[in-house]
Amino acid sequence: MSSLYPVGPERRRHARVEHAVPVKISSDDFDIVTETRNISCSGAFCQVGKRLAPMTKLKVHLLLPVRSGTKTVSKRIDCGGVVVRAQSAPQGDRFNTAIFFSDIKPRDSAAIARFVADRLPHGLAAGHIDGPHDDAPSG
Repeated sequence: MSSLYPVGPERRRHARVEHAVPVKISSDDFDIVTETRNISCSGAFCQVGKRLAPMTKLKVHLLLPVRSGTKTVSKRIDCGGVVVRAQSAPQGDRFNTAIFFSDIKPRDSAAIARFVADRLPHGLAAGHIDGPHDDAPSG
């Protein structure tokens, strides 16, 4: 059984959840449509079919599912991102890619934080965690 959280001390500043959120990442050379494996208000982890070099600047477009009354609607979030880690996935032709949201509006970051908090097990804080920090999303 897999866990939402790694075993051992959590080093990330912001809580994250495993959730498939549709995402398009692009630069001048490519457009990739995929979905997140996990997400926080500071970044996302996903699998892509192309190796992206660390420090590659990206345009990130998320379709975040949010509640609006009794319905769930998609909130489009457009932000800038930077690849902070890219490793070959076990499938061989895929790459586990961590993206830091480098240029995101505060209201969009807050919307992602609420999305994450709503999906955390009851009793876990969605805010900051004391200790050393590494905000890179994980896989």
